[in-house]
Amino acid sequence: MSFETATTATSYIALIGNPNSGKTTLFNALTGLRQRVGNYPGVTVEKKEGRLTLPDGSEAILLDLPGTYSLNASSPDERIATDVLLGKVDHTQAPELVICVVDASNIERNLYLVSQIIDRRIPVIIALNMVDVAEHAGIEIDAKKLARSLSVPVVPLIASRSIGVDQLKRAIKEAKAITAKTRSWRMPPIVEEETEELIGYLQRYHKLNEANAFHEALSLLSAPESLDDHRDRYAPEVIAHVRKDHERLNFMGIDRQSVFVESRYEWIKNVCTEAVKQTHNGKTSVSDRIDRIATHKIWGFVVFLALMAIMFQSVFTWAEAPMSWIEDLTMLIGDQIKIVMPAGDLRDLIIDGGLAGVSAVVVFLPQILLLFMFIGLLEDTGYMARAAFIMDRLMSKVGLHGKSFIPMLSSFACAIPGIMATRTIESPKDRLVTMLVSPLISCSARLPVYTLLIAAFIPTTYVLGFLSLAGLTLLSMYLLGLVMALTMAWFFKKTLLKGPAPLFIMELPPYKTPSVRSISLQMWERSKLFLRNAGTIILGVSILLWFLGTYPKSEGTPAQQLEHSFIGRAGQAIGPLIKPLGFDWKIGIAVCASFAAREVFVSTMGTIYNIQESDEELAGSSLQEKMRNDKDPVTGAPVWSALTAICVMVYYVLAMQCISTIAVMRRETNGWKWPLFQIGYMTALAYGATFIVYRVGLALGLGA
Repeated sequence: MSFETATTATSYIALIGNPNSGKTTLFNALTGLRQRVGNYPGVTVEKKEGRLTLPDGSEAILLDLPGTYSLNASSPDERIATDVLLGKVDHTQAPELVICVVDASNIERNLYLVSQIIDRRIPVIIALNMVDVAEHAGIEIDAKKLARSLSVPVVPLIASRSIGVDQLKRAIKEAKAITAKTRSWRMPPIVEEETEELIGYLQRYHKLNEANAFHEALSLLSAPESLDDHRDRYAPEVIAHVRKDHERLNFMGIDRQSVFVESRYEWIKNVCTEAVKQTHNGKTSVSDRIDRIATHKIWGFVVFLALMAIMFQSVFTWAEAPMSWIEDLTMLIGDQIKIVMPAGDLRDLIIDGGLAGVSAVVVFLPQILLLFMFIGLLEDTGYMARAAFIMDRLMSKVGLHGKSFIPMLSSFACAIPGIMATRTIESPKDRLVTMLVSPLISCSARLPVYTLLIAAFIPTTYVLGFLSLAGLTLLSMYLLGLVMALTMAWFFKKTLLKGPAPLFIMELPPYKTPSVRSISLQMWERSKLFLRNAGTIILGVSILLWFLGTYPKSEGTPAQQLEHSFIGRAGQAIGPLIKPLGFDWKIGIAVCASFAAREVFVSTMGTIYNIQESDEELAGSSLQEKMRNDKDPVTGAPVWSALTAICVMVYYVLAMQCISTIAVMRRETNGWKWPLFQIGYMTALAYGATFIVYRVGLALGLGA
């Protein structure tokens, strides 16, 4: 849902916090459906804004900043968060107020970011989230004492249940004029002295205010490489003074990279001693008891595979009823159009082109929503971090670490956010490797392709009495993509992008009850995007394919007319290239058309088979039935078999069939070199693997 631009709002508020602090859940609770998503100018970092209504009826723009542990940026995500707070991002207004989301169960670590924001002298409110999780862990926090120690408002809340959200809105209205006080933490005297002198130099030669000068001084003193990287940015007098400071601190035996961190944490420890009480009940937390199995080196993999199997089995079985309702509705609409419109090309265009193409894809909306529901549940409960943890053992074997698995998990939904999620990876080589292999993970756009072919050609039999062969086939396609992604990552790390596997340190957040609101919003956003594609890209391609499949007109049966059409001639021209894969010309056309979006394969099949069949056949046949009954006009042999279906699915697992992903790769890598390389290696991989599967299948007698 769109809304006015930020310039018309009464205020501009930033929401910031550590990863896993519940920031996105709070953002959804504050804004609901009044959100929009885009990118920051010049980068692919996601920009998410929402409109917030305050108790007095006034409105504000709420900006959800990327999760970060500190303002010392080490990744594109963290740099954007820091630059937005400092007003350095083009076309993005500097916030008048910052809401810092703090995980109450990890308060000491979270307060590090709070202290940095206070140092910037930006008005700030602490949203003390997940107080229920803290209580279960035996942590009691006195919000009033904490507010007094920090000199900023503190609002306890449980964002997942919208508890405390109204109080936070009132605090936002009251806190607009509050300016956070200057820092309370102190460094060793010699460091304080050097810092104050450098602040004076920065104010004198660069006209910085005190807060900005303090931030620059800490960066220069703690990281001397920042001086070398930006030598032309500072006055010679500042550079000379920094070098003198470095020599003096080194002579005093002071570790410049840790003294500032240790000083902050010393102050944070004193704040927590005053406001936080730890109840030692001697009991192991629920999260720890669950993790004994969920993160076990053997049982962890078993749990992961079991959850994936349950997810794909449910996607298949639970979606059957709503999918049949959509099919019935589509057939009813087609029948009504036939009643009110006379026979002719216009009616055929509407029914065989637009309706058949779009409905062939829209029918899979229930499965898409179920997939995103499960992904949302895994993220909201905290299991996704466990999945990355257990996969770190496997990732380290291919030269990456568990952090690279997070983008791969995101790619189960869509490769675009998966590639964008790599910006949290510090190593440029590891980031590039992860971007190159993430599209091999089966995304939701492949799901309609898998489902269509599995429903048409995989028998509805059960294994072990409760696992359907269809569900296992779907799971195998997702596992194939994951295995090939890891294999190619290993290959790239050993050849083109050599480098050591970095150490992996990751916080495992406590398990928590998922937010129905957040998951529902995610499903709503995804359904809008899916239907928008169906109403634009897929509709346009379907109409174009109908035209190419209908003209020029010729004599003979519908199948013969289709063969002599523009699309039939094009399909037969590429026939020799795809015949070794077991594909006929109709499959070849669908593969080419689906380069715009993978799900276009299904709409292309729907359009082609609707053109090929007569009206009488159309009335009683589903797309699956038409595909099963399709015969080669020369040999009379079936065009499709279970082996053909498996080959097409294998091709779609491995091929780069998404122009939007290529566009994001170009922006992320600042050129065409790596996107073109990605297209080339994935196409070669898909063709080679499909060829092998087809030949092995024929040798085993599976082609009939």
